[in-house]
Amino acid sequence: MDRQIFHLVHETARRRASEALRCAPDGHTVTISPPGRNLEQNAAMWALLSEFSQQLEWPVNGRMETLTPEEWKDILTAGFRKETARVAMGLNGGVVMLGARTSRFSIREMSEFIEFLHATAIERGVDSTPEGESLEDEP
Repeated sequence: MDRQIFHLVHETARRRASEALRCAPDGHTVTISPPGRNLEQNAAMWALLSEFSQQLEWPVNGRMETLTPEEWKDILTAGFRKETARVAMGLNGGVVMLGARTSRFSIREMSEFIEFLHATAIERGVDSTPEGESLEDEP
């Protein structure tokens, strides 16, 4: 049996999932999890990370550098997780941060991470207002 994923959004999906469970061979596993992050959240995260990349420098190996959005994602994800990321020795020296993967975030976790990004942007002076919008336009 190939891997099957059922989105439990209506009774037919639940019935099919139940039938697949009943017919599954011994040794197979079942995982029920909340839905993962969505495309809108992913787009919002990368837009914010791009703003960090364009507006801030960060100390790397003792000097200030402009970082890529991917590098900011590593730093900010570790900060969101309260710096609980693990650090491993690199193959040729240096260190590698073993951080959380945002691709595994639930919708709720991703919402909290995006709120964290906005708060950190404000704290660090990063303008994260989408182009064409102004805070003064709000009622």
